[in-house]
Amino acid sequence: MVCLTLSALTLGCGGHGGVTKTTTVPLANRPVALEATPEQLLERYNSLVGNLQSLNATADLKPFAGSAYTGVINEYHDVKAFLLASRPYSIRMIGQVPIVGKTVFDMASDGREFEVSIPPKNKFLEGPVTLNRPSAKPIENLRPQHLVDALLWPEVHKEEVTLFEEFNDETARYYVLTVLRGGYRSEILRKIWFDRGDLHLVRVQSYGPKGALISDVRYANWQPPDTSNSALADYPRSIRIDRPRDEYRLDLTFSRISLNESIAPDRFQLQPQEGAEVVRLTDTAEDKKP
Repeated sequence: MVCLTLSALTLGCGGHGGVTKTTTVPLANRPVALEATPEQLLERYNSLVGNLQSLNATADLKPFAGSAYTGVINEYHDVKAFLLASRPYSIRMIGQVPIVGKTVFDMASDGREFEVSIPPKNKFLEGPVTLNRPSAKPIENLRPQHLVDALLWPEVHKEEVTLFEEFNDETARYYVLTVLRGGYRSEILRKIWFDRGDLHLVRVQSYGPKGALISDVRYANWQPPDTSNSALADYPRSIRIDRPRDEYRLDLTFSRISLNESIAPDRFQLQPQEGAEVVRLTDTAEDKKP
């Protein structure tokens, strides 16, 4: 039966032998799939981490909220974003209306606490970074600390167990490093994707307990930074941050990038504007301060 089936496929309905169509891809257009060992990829990734200590950048920010699962997807106006990030956990992002330059939000985090100033509503939000209280409005789930690992990648430590695999689809071929979280039962902590065309980092997925996908970040258009004080030759000009459980997505397109310049600590400090309503966010309630 197997022989008869293969024979039928070869002869075709018309009884003619051979394949129905042959396409020759020119040598210059054939995709490249570079070879690398798990050790080489891990060294390459940790080299990126070690050579990146701070970032000062300007980007066009496009926020999206909701999902097809909820039945509603909201697309917001573009915002001009000014970003500061410094290891280990310091982050600040100011969002302004393009051309007009009016600030619509200003947010910061030091890895323990976060603050969000919303001048149009004269409101100032603050709370612990461990806050786990999803809002009915997904865009309100945006937190400054969500950006830290997306912009300044976390190191893979020697003691962490790492698995290695290949993944192919119709567009490209990839290597994937899967970092495991230890304990009584091993769980996936992070998946790190490399495009085999150039071995650039193209995707980092972060997982919570029980395999929950917390963050899915994609990187593209690697180019030299505008200024740099490190051996890091390239940085992605396009970053997409998808937070499926928070139901929002950020598309960042960088127009200016400076790496490893000294950033004063006070630039990460955020204070309420005069007369603003200060709200302390917790997992149980909102505490308004005078």
